[in-house]
Amino acid sequence: MQLSLSEDQSQILDFIDTLAKPYATVPMHDHSLALTSAELDEALVEGGFLDVMAEEELGPATAALVVEKLARLPFAVEAAASALVRPLIDPDLPRPLCLVEEGQLRKPVRFLKDGATVVVVGPSGVRSFTASAEMIRAPQEDTLYAYPVAFLTRLPDALTSHDADVAEITRAWRVAVAAEAAGLLAAALQSVVTYVSERKQFGRPLATFQAIRHRLAEDQVVTNGVYWLAIRAAASGDPADAAMAVLHAQEAAKRVTYDYHQFLGGMGMTLEHPLHLWTYRLKLLTAELGGRGAQALAAAEALWGE
Repeated sequence: MQLSLSEDQSQILDFIDTLAKPYATVPMHDHSLALTSAELDEALVEGGFLDVMAEEELGPATAALVVEKLARLPFAVEAAASALVRPLIDPDLPRPLCLVEEGQLRKPVRFLKDGATVVVVGPSGVRSFTASAEMIRAPQEDTLYAYPVAFLTRLPDALTSHDADVAEITRAWRVAVAAEAAGLLAAALQSVVTYVSERKQFGRPLATFQAIRHRLAEDQVVTNGVYWLAIRAAASGDPADAAMAVLHAQEAAKRVTYDYHQFLGGMGMTLEHPLHLWTYRLKLLTAELGGRGAQALAAAEALWGE
């Protein structure tokens, strides 16, 4: 596995940094549960950043890097499914792209709205349809999500079938979740480090206390592991790598988000600090694709067979 970025990959990430600079911070006095930007989404599409997987010299590893970079923003961007899954189904599918497990209609669907493309993955194959307003239910107002979400109330009578392998689409979906989680974990960690470096208690910054430093160091190691496993899974195309990557990501999210909110004290229980814009997205990702138990089983089956 190549651990250093190629010149092309570095340039693409630099371009994204420049493009996304206006969206790198939370707008003043905005305490929203979720932030989105149509302008940012349009700029990413126009720049071709969600289509890098189609370039042979870039491929899925670069697409995963793009997803990870965009996940660090406080703004939620529908990038993971479009960059890593859509090319394997139909590159021309309209966005936003919403991935749904067959038989799991009760779960919240990220980026679901009128006109979105919904891809249903399961035993019946890979099928899609265009969502309409009458089949969408908004979440309750007091529900805490940091993504724009909605619920499907039903499926249409007719769905479009795609000539795509369910196992391969599921593998790519796992890579997408792992890459997005890696970016969210990194951004949440940086947010907490900034806070504890500035917040003083007993006349000194919180970050100078050894107990906090040790736990932050452990969280950094865990976060780094999520990043490298996600990139490895994208590069290798191996189902076992994908299952292990998302398993570690979901385990890490459960572990470190407790630390992060605890380090912020009372601020960690409010919307005044933007930490929730990353940790509540992570919370939703921990339930994706059946959660940790399903990923552990998938990894075992990929490594040792059923």
